[in-house]
Amino acid sequence: MHVTADDPVSRLDDDDYPAYTMGRAAEMLGTTQSFLRAIGEARLITPLRSPGGHRRYSRYQLRIAARARELVDQGTPIDAACRIVILEDQLQEAQRINAEHHRPTGPSGPPAV
Repeated sequence: MHVTADDPVSRLDDDDYPAYTMGRAAEMLGTTQSFLRAIGEARLITPLRSPGGHRRYSRYQLRIAARARELVDQGTPIDAACRIVILEDQLQEAQRINAEHHRPTGPSGPPAV
């Protein structure tokens, strides 16, 4: 079988492809659909909508939701958990950019004469 970029099967490896329904996402996370709605309202994740208007989640979004769920399970209020996850992601991105700017771009030391 030959898979092309336009083939839906090729999307199975795409972390951003919204492959999971709300019910399936809640089941995979061991949580409720209301939890997924709440983290959506807190703007932690924004699920895509199917043509029929149903929420669809990607693997990337499920990983973020799982991080929020861990914090909530530890007693953190849901709004605070969402804010923590957002700030952690922002910090990680800032650290990545900082490391990128501090990488040597050429040979070190003074130029040869």
